[in-house]
Amino acid sequence: MSATRFVLVAAMLMLGSHAAEVTPVQKVLQMMDEIKAKGIKEKQDEEVTFTKFAMWCQNTDKNKEEAIARGAGEIERLTSLIEKLNSDARVLGNQIQVLDEKNQADTNEKNQATEVRKVDGEDYSVAHEEHVDSIDEISRGTEKLKQMMSSGPGAAAASSFLQEFSKTATLNPQSRQVLMAFLATSSSTSEVDADGSEVQAPEAATFQSQSGGIVDMMVELHDKLKDEDIKLTSEEMDGKHAYQMLAQTLTDKVEKQTASRNRKASTKKEKEMNSAEAQGDLGETKKAKEADETYLRDLKATCEQKQVDFEARQKLRAEELEAIDKAIEIIGGGAVSGAADKHLPALVQLSTQHKALAQLRAAATSEEVQSAAASYLMLQGKRIHSPVLLALSSRVSTGQFKKIIKMIKDMVMKLTEEATEEAEHKGFCDTELGTNKMTRDAKSTEVGELTATIEGLNAKSVKLANEIKQLADDIAQSDAAVAKATENRQEEKAKNTETIADAKGAIAAVSQATKVLKDFYAKAAGATAFVQGVNDDMPETFDKPFTGTGGEGGIVGMLEVILSDFQRLESETTENEAANAGEFEGFINDSQMDKAVKGQESKNKEGMKQKTESANQDATTDLQSVQEELDAALAYFEKLKPSCVDAGISYDDRVARREEEIQSLKEALKILTP
Repeated sequence: MSATRFVLVAAMLMLGSHAAEVTPVQKVLQMMDEIKAKGIKEKQDEEVTFTKFAMWCQNTDKNKEEAIARGAGEIERLTSLIEKLNSDARVLGNQIQVLDEKNQADTNEKNQATEVRKVDGEDYSVAHEEHVDSIDEISRGTEKLKQMMSSGPGAAAASSFLQEFSKTATLNPQSRQVLMAFLATSSSTSEVDADGSEVQAPEAATFQSQSGGIVDMMVELHDKLKDEDIKLTSEEMDGKHAYQMLAQTLTDKVEKQTASRNRKASTKKEKEMNSAEAQGDLGETKKAKEADETYLRDLKATCEQKQVDFEARQKLRAEELEAIDKAIEIIGGGAVSGAADKHLPALVQLSTQHKALAQLRAAATSEEVQSAAASYLMLQGKRIHSPVLLALSSRVSTGQFKKIIKMIKDMVMKLTEEATEEAEHKGFCDTELGTNKMTRDAKSTEVGELTATIEGLNAKSVKLANEIKQLADDIAQSDAAVAKATENRQEEKAKNTETIADAKGAIAAVSQATKVLKDFYAKAAGATAFVQGVNDDMPETFDKPFTGTGGEGGIVGMLEVILSDFQRLESETTENEAANAGEFEGFINDSQMDKAVKGQESKNKEGMKQKTESANQDATTDLQSVQEELDAALAYFEKLKPSCVDAGISYDDRVARREEEIQSLKEALKILTP
């Protein structure tokens, strides 16, 4: 036995009990048919597998391209956002620096004003104390002079007292200078005796003639000092009030600027935090985009290489099938197959069924062979429930022999083509169903997200509208409060102005009346002193000097009290007016600031509301578009279901039954073919 024959015998033994008694050439042909069928199936399976892979490449490429585009857009958005936040933070930093400089300048100005006010207050206290002491000393000195001048020898004593008073009394420099000048004028009438001592020959008469002037001088000096003290007190009050107004104004400015500075600092910090967060997001987005770009490059390279490999394998498989067909054609020809049937012995197999078929083909007529083949097809058709085999069995039993063989071969080819088409359809269904499911899931998720976004935007728009309305109401209430406060301030100012004017008029009138009475009482006191010194023998009725009906102390004292009341009224009203004006100005400034802030806030919220409504419209449009895409995907799924989902028998069962049909047809051909 040759090596070739040994291999054929071994191959047939390995095939088992289903092998027929055939020549080595026939067995080779059988093996080549099986290899060809296997090659066709593997080629078809590879086409289906690569179709799925190609669809995956296409979908993944599209998804990565979209992800990269989204990443680029997000990078551009984050970059613009970071630039905007950093710019806003820098502007706020400059504004904070300006406010800090203003606060420092205002604080320095207030501190300087406080120091000046402190010095002025101390100077006033010293000067006021000097005036009070001088006024008290002059008042007591005047009373003492009046008592001395009313006695006989009082002129000389009064002169000595006045000289001593000018040296020892607590007087301010101006009062002491006036007093010394008067004494210098009085001493010009003295004489000196032989021993050099001052002789007051005519001093009694001279001093008596000047006594009225002494008292008047003391009274005028008293009044002058009092007027100076009043003027000094008034100036002190004006200075104090001016300082309080300046200090309050500066304090209000510092408080407002500090509040504005704190708000800006808080906003600056928030923008810096947002910028830092956006920087982090930008870095993550860039990394994700770079990873997607790297993945896409690798994907394209892999998919292109797989495409090249697939085409090469498909070409090789096609060439293999073509070579097998040529080999089958050559070996099945008369030169090989005929010679083998004539000269080569048959290989003995173990299958009694196929041995019987071989014996049947050798002994039976064509009609009997057709009948056997028809019976075999009917049995197989009933076993596997194949309408194709059952229909073909009846035609095999009655048709022409050659046409029957061709019909069976055509049927085998048709079933093979159907298997190929169904495999391609299966690949198409798997790809389309997978893609459609991805689309339906993605669009359903997107619809849910857009719906939630629209609901959130609607809620935000309503919230912003309510806040804008509340701000408008607050501004209207503030305007009403400002209008009412302005009206009250105008009425209050008019009343205070009238009160101050009345007080000033009353002060002038009372001062004038006081001066008239004081002049009269001073004159009366001088005349009385002269009368008492000239005539001591006047009747009893004229014993006491006439000093006026009302008396200097009663009326003048009352007038001075009244004058003090009007002065206090003017001072208090002036202070109240200044304080109320300051409070009103502060209220107006606060109201204007609050109105400006709320107006800007309302403007910002209006802009946010417009952006929200615009975003809502965009989201609604996107939702409509996505919903249409989802509806289209659902409709396409319904179209796929009849042929890809609801086909009745599963794909694997159809493949198995079709394989049995093909094998049954091939067995029928073996029965029919000698």
